[in-house]
Amino acid sequence: MANTKSDPLFELIKSLNQTEKRHFRLFVKRSGNSDDLKFVKLFDAMDGIKFYDDQKILKRVSSIKKSQFSNQKAHLYKQILASLRHYHIGQNIDIQLRENMDHAKVLYNKGFYKQALKMLGKTKITAQETKHFTIALEVLEFEKLIESEYITRSIENRAEELTIEVNTTAKRVNSAHELSNLSLNLYSLFLKNGYAKTKDEFEEVRFYFNQNLPAVDLKGLSFYEKLYYHQAHVWFNKITQNFPNAYKHAKAWVALFKADESMAKKQPVLFIKGYRNLLAALFQLQYYTQFCEVLAEVEALGKDKSIVKDLNSEILIFKFLYISKINKYFMEGQFEKGIDLIPEILEKLKLYEGKIDPERVLMFYYKFASLYFGNDNYRKTIFYLNQIIYFKDVKLREDIHCFARILNLIAHFEDGQDFQLEYQIKSTFQFIGRMNDQQAVQREIIQFLRKTGKIKPNELKSEFIQLHSRLEKFNEDLYERRPFLYLDILSYLQSRIESRPVKDVVKEKFKALR
Repeated sequence: MANTKSDPLFELIKSLNQTEKRHFRLFVKRSGNSDDLKFVKLFDAMDGIKFYDDQKILKRVSSIKKSQFSNQKAHLYKQILASLRHYHIGQNIDIQLRENMDHAKVLYNKGFYKQALKMLGKTKITAQETKHFTIALEVLEFEKLIESEYITRSIENRAEELTIEVNTTAKRVNSAHELSNLSLNLYSLFLKNGYAKTKDEFEEVRFYFNQNLPAVDLKGLSFYEKLYYHQAHVWFNKITQNFPNAYKHAKAWVALFKADESMAKKQPVLFIKGYRNLLAALFQLQYYTQFCEVLAEVEALGKDKSIVKDLNSEILIFKFLYISKINKYFMEGQFEKGIDLIPEILEKLKLYEGKIDPERVLMFYYKFASLYFGNDNYRKTIFYLNQIIYFKDVKLREDIHCFARILNLIAHFEDGQDFQLEYQIKSTFQFIGRMNDQQAVQREIIQFLRKTGKIKPNELKSEFIQLHSRLEKFNEDLYERRPFLYLDILSYLQSRIESRPVKDVVKEKFKALR
């Protein structure tokens, strides 16, 4: 039976644009005629089919035996990567720096020590100027090796000078690593659990952050040290729901790149992520005017070819730009306009399939469900919530899984699916128990829904009023307000109390936003 599954080589070939494919063919011809090269024929065969099928490929390339197929694929994979490295070297200073180091190694091996040192010296200066301090440290270690093995007499006091340079650079690199490790671990914690939900969790995160944040003089930090410093603060304040501070550090993160345009072009992904966190903080703070200003900046950024210059940055811009557009409609109460975006987003998700992390896909589904809920389309709400509920890895974004189930209960209630509600309540209660996510708001909602079958229609409004009153108090409690970051339950209850659509309630609240 033909293997219809994809594989890394096939995916790599399909990711190439026409210019990259043309460059590959020229690249493999550099050593002579490529007509008889089997891996080139294999490339053409794979490029000419829509879906991976090893039997179809072998039929197209009869010169490759089945026993040779694996080795030829591995060889082709390496050749494509070598071609891409050569093609993109002008756009990636770190690749250029490492190529220079490779050249210096060749010179060293040939016994041209002074020539190697000269090349390393130029590489080190460029690495320091472009803030690639890890590479600069590698260069210094190579210089030390040459100076320790051979008496080059390049300059007097060379050993002392190298020692000082190495120590200074190593301290800078170590400081950057400490800050980047802290930032990465906090980000990982947020992906797993979302916002802190109990006093103990708040204290654990705060203790971890304070224990691992190195004492630094912000003014004396390098670009990357400042970047990781602000990143770590963004994630810490996001987890602990301190959105004013998250906004402050996200803004400083973006400002770093705005002040150094060369770094924005060299590290576009980090620049884009800064904007993503800035917009997320503005959304949580409901700073509508500033949110729109920053969103306009991002839309302009998405058209800047010096920033969005590869598939990676293109996908990143897509992911958070469309999440932010949906968030804008949430603030405005324009749910129907958000729904109009969904077909376009789904088309992009299909186009970028396999290249977008599952966490982001789940977030899109939750946003879709929320849009349909705000527009009173409960069947569609349930459809997209089910994409989350039946996702196999519940440990990924446990918070989204939890609130998808809570919103699912409300959607079933609103859709009149009482025959399923009892089962859904039991299932949700068990899930929340396993996830240790039983906060007061969730318990109140579940208890309310449990007794709805016994509430007389003329008493329902009174029950909504009482529930709204109880939940409103939790919204002011730091350790209980987390659910309101996922569900605008108060607007929903107000709409039922006043017998009008949710979107009308949100539009009214929108008028008070600054």
